[in-house]
Parts: sequence; C-alpha cells; structure tokens
Amino acid sequence: MSSLVSFFAGIFLGGAVAYLFSRRTSNIQRDSKTGDKIKERYKDVYFSASRQRLSLGPYIVALGGGTGLSTLLKGLKCFTRNITAVVTVTDEGGSSGRLRQEWGMLPPGDIRNCLLALAEDDSSLNRLLNFRFDRGELAGHSLGNLLLLAATEIAGDFRKGIEELNYMLAIRGQVLPVTTESICLVGRTKNGVRVEGELNITNYGSSLEEIWLEPKGVKPLPEVLNAISNADLIVLGPGSLFTSVIPNLLVEKVANAIVTSPAPVVYVCNLMTQPLETEGFTVLDHVRWIAKVLRGFPDFVVVNAMSLPEEISSKYTAAGSMPLLVTPEEKERFKKIGIDLIEDKLYEISEEGAVRHNSVKLAECLIRIARSAREREIWKESIQFSGMSG
Repeated sequence: MSSLVSFFAGIFLGGAVAYLFSRRTSNIQRDSKTGDKIKERYKDVYFSASRQRLSLGPYIVALGGGTGLSTLLKGLKCFTRNITAVVTVTDEGGSSGRLRQEWGMLPPGDIRNCLLALAEDDSSLNRLLNFRFDRGELAGHSLGNLLLLAATEIAGDFRKGIEELNYMLAIRGQVLPVTTESICLVGRTKNGVRVEGELNITNYGSSLEEIWLEPKGVKPLPEVLNAISNADLIVLGPGSLFTSVIPNLLVEKVANAIVTSPAPVVYVCNLMTQPLETEGFTVLDHVRWIAKVLRGFPDFVVVNAMSLPEEISSKYTAAGSMPLLVTPEEKERFKKIGIDLIEDKLYEISEEGAVRHNSVKLAECLIRIARSAREREIWKESIQFSGMSG
C-alpha cells in the first residue's frame, strides 16, 4: 500500500514540477517579450526626445566644400538639426569632373559627402554610398555620385534630385548647392597670368591677386539667401580657401546677404597651409582674402591653438604644408580690427596619420558662439521691452 502511495505521490510531484517548470518557462518567454517591447519603447522615446532636443538647436548655415565642410557637419548634427549646408559647385576632379563632362550635371561629390555627414546613421551608408568602382566603365565613380545622377535624371533638376536624397537619407538639416548654374572659377596672378578652373587655381593660389566666377551674374538658389537671412550663426570653412570657401562668396548676392545678416559670421581657419594653394600663408592672410571677397571682416575667427606632434608636423612640412597658428602680432591685429579670436585644441590625428579637425570639439565651439549671441539678443530684446513698458 505504501509503495502504491509513493508511486502516485511521485507522479503527482513530477507533474507539479513539470507544471511549475512550464509556467516558469512561459513567464520567462513572456518577460523576454515584454522586455523587448520595453526596450523598443525606450528607444522610441529616446529617439523622440533626442529629435525634439535637436529641433530646438540654433539655426546654422555652413558654407564650404570638400572634406572640411563634411567634417564640420558631422559634429554639428550632434547639437542641432537646424543646419543648412551650402556647397560649392566648381569641383572639376575625379568622378565629379567626369560626370560634369559626360552628363552636363553639376559636380555631385561634395554634395554627397555633406548628405552622408548629416544622415541620421552614417556608418553603413558611408560604406555603401562611398563605394568606388575599380574596373570597367564605372571605374573611379562612387555609388553615391551615381545615385545623385540618377535622382537628378528622374527629377529633371539637380536641386530636386538633392532634395530627394535629403528625404531618403533622413538627414538632420538640408544640403543646398550655392547655385544650379554651371560656373567656372577664374583668377589672375600678380604677374597678370589668367588662370581658369579649380584644378589650375589650386596650383596658383598663393600668387593670385584676383578671383571671380564666369559667367558673370551667377544667381544663387533663393533657399540659400533665405537660410542666411534666418540664421543664428553663419560659418565659413573649414576648407580650401580658394576652391571651397571663396567660390560660394563669389556667387551674386551671397556675400551681401552674409554681411547684412544680424547673425554672427565665423571663419574657421584650416589647420595647415596647402601646398601651392596657400603656401606661405598666415592665419591673417586667410582672413584678409575672406574680407576682400566678403567686403567685410568676419566677427569671429576660430583657429587651432596647439602644436602638432613633431613626427606629424615634420611629415607635413616635407610635403609643403605648415601648421596655421596665430602669432602675437596677429592677435594684436585682430584686436584692432575688432575680430574675436577663439583658439582651442581642435585637431585630431587619424589612424593613417592625417591631421583633421575634431568635428565634435569644433561644433561645440561654434554652438557656444551661437548660444552666446542668442543670449545677447534676448537680453537686448528684454531691455527694449522693459523700456517700452516703463
């Protein structure tokens, strides 16, 4: 009898254990699913809060081209989504130059880099759209450039093609070409030699006396002028002085829109001089050229304040580049002109040993300027309001 009781008790106990185990497993699975849902909701809330925070950031217009502008944009998008990148369209080299010749489109390379820099998630997109074909008829072309070409052909307009990619990549802000007209960069040296095209300007930059665009009277996009008039901060550079920054200022009405805007104007100086283009230039030389074309000095000049490691500096010196650091004499000159000079350690060294601006540190510096300017504006408005109410 006792053995029979033990038998049924064992069955009951085993069943109970199996039941409890199945309940536990079910609860774990349910908890796991609940946990996944909570994580997803947390991510949605975090993304929404982050988006809201960025939407309250300052309105910044950055004008330039090349790697300098895209580097800056990567940092700025961490602090605001109210960004307008105004990109030069004088590029003649590489894939951009070939597409310009064969398809008659404006150069897409710098536009592509800026779109990727402002994309919400740029890691996988960078690898895909920066992929460069190495054989056949497509050799030398990047996938991103071809995508811009396709979007332009479908939309029937370069500006609309860029706008399509603005939405497709969910970028933080907008990317605009300074103009949709085909233009050529032209200069004249101190010896009176006429120099045509961006590639040639690069070789004669340090001896230039004058620079302009042809044809004359090139019109900017209306959206460019509108962005400048509504900006909290206008940033020129970083980038090649004569081939990335200045071409935007040569487009009709752009320079005037900048100098008449109430927003502070900041010039971000390069970290190094560039062989031939700015060989032998000082920081002040860069600023003088900006002032010459802009017809007015910038309010702020941002420049790196820290010397490079000796092994890096010597490598660049051997290639014809020198670090751009402000001298005591230049500081006095900037003070007399009325330019606020901002110095900080702004560089970083890539794994390949290349010197680049630290995008986040540079962006932090510019955001501080924008916020300070906005606070002063609010203070002025409050003073005026109190005076009126009194």
